[in-house]
Amino acid sequence: MTGDWWRDAVIYQVYVRSFADSNGDGVGDLPGITARLPHLADLGVDALWITPFYTSPMADGGYDVADYRDVDPTLGTLDDARELVAAAHGRGLKVIVDLVPNHTSSAHAWFQAALAAAPGSPERERYIFRDGDAPPNDWESVFGGGAWTQVPDGQWYLHLFDPAQPDLDWANGEVRAEFLDVLRFWLDLGVDGFRVDVAHGMVKQAGLPDVGEAGQHKLLETRPMPFFDQDGVHDIYREWRKVLDGYDPARIAVAEAWAPTPERLARYVRPDELHQAFNFHFLATDWDPVAFREVIGKSLAAVESVGAPTTWVLSNHDVQRHTTRYGGGEQGLARARAAVMLMLALPGSVYLYQGEELGLEEVLDLPDEVLQDPMWERSGHTERGRDGCRVPIPWSAHGSALGFGPDGSRPWLPQPRGWAELSVQAQTGVAGSTLELYRGALGIRRGHPALGRGAVVWQESAPEVLHFSCTAGGRTAHCAVNLGAEPARLDAGAVLLASGPYGEDGSDLVLPSDTAVWWEA
Repeated sequence: MTGDWWRDAVIYQVYVRSFADSNGDGVGDLPGITARLPHLADLGVDALWITPFYTSPMADGGYDVADYRDVDPTLGTLDDARELVAAAHGRGLKVIVDLVPNHTSSAHAWFQAALAAAPGSPERERYIFRDGDAPPNDWESVFGGGAWTQVPDGQWYLHLFDPAQPDLDWANGEVRAEFLDVLRFWLDLGVDGFRVDVAHGMVKQAGLPDVGEAGQHKLLETRPMPFFDQDGVHDIYREWRKVLDGYDPARIAVAEAWAPTPERLARYVRPDELHQAFNFHFLATDWDPVAFREVIGKSLAAVESVGAPTTWVLSNHDVQRHTTRYGGGEQGLARARAAVMLMLALPGSVYLYQGEELGLEEVLDLPDEVLQDPMWERSGHTERGRDGCRVPIPWSAHGSALGFGPDGSRPWLPQPRGWAELSVQAQTGVAGSTLELYRGALGIRRGHPALGRGAVVWQESAPEVLHFSCTAGGRTAHCAVNLGAEPARLDAGAVLLASGPYGEDGSDLVLPSDTAVWWEA
């Protein structure tokens, strides 16, 4: 891979706690990931992104960091992290780690020092403390309820997420210097880049003004908020880019940034800022040809204006799995299989979420007593949260943990027994399985110069069919997806791959509903 490997890379998200458990305690860990690297190499991805594994009380699955320079004992050691990076590099895989800069854990030494110090002290200035008999403003927590918690001396501190995740004050020079040092720590350890959590956060509008409306975190879909997508965040990323570019080869950063429009999202990937930003507008698109064509066009145009590649993503650890979003059952799986072929054909970088290569659905019937997402408690048990997409994935068709951990172990979230037939073991070598579809698609994409590269050229087609071509390296590839209810006829060339069975009628290819096909012109 070249220095610009990230421009068309396929990156696989590993949710550490749910990927592979090496020691039988029910929780996935770093040695478990190392042991399962052959699966990722066989799958054909270019890199893995690992969710937080730092020291943490786990109030929010590790996104509440108590020590940014160490590994939580339940997940491994620093030596395990070094071994994982080295083993991945040995298989030609890059490693991206998660960075959580908007907030720390309330157990972080800085916040404990702030609680022990007086109002107005330097220790408190690292966070956002304010005086008052009532909450300083009307800001809401993403997890439900208000965004302010009062401490015994009467001051309030801001937490846009859980009370156990106090927001840092990024106007504070000590905070900025600390994170530059954290970046260097992990870069020196050998990681290839960072995924920046809540990249649209960090900077707050001066004066912390009221929003004046409820449902504030949905309002970000329409406009910047006083606590999200503030212009000042871009100054931080310009500092970070200098650090990343100072390594040889240069390292990358991808923004988890929610912005109102693709145009505002593109600001995060200007040439002197971050390299990529997750395309949540694509992820949130309904199964509709007009909607897909619009979001694809806008996404490509927005990032092209700043010289960056776009990214494509269908699922992650914070959203319902797309197999379920697309209807579940046979229909949802057919659509999910077609969607990944659409995504892999588009120019840019692709992010996969662990288990999607197995066709896993959201687990919607987890018992109340096993739910651990803070959203469940903060919402007064009205929002079940994100645990349904975080259930440990199945590796084998047998055993108490379906290969996630040693036989006899019990995963931290229960797996549906029906997942045995969806396991890596059960699908390997089975023609037509979702796992083999992913392996085949990734292999073809890697070997074809036009898939994942080249400019999108829309082709004439029936209204319910998305059909485009890309040309690069002297070759042209076509991708067509039938999002309608009836079969569609196409004048296709030599078929490279299809997401499901298709028919032929003379020289025409007959593409069933919810099916995608690639062919060579």
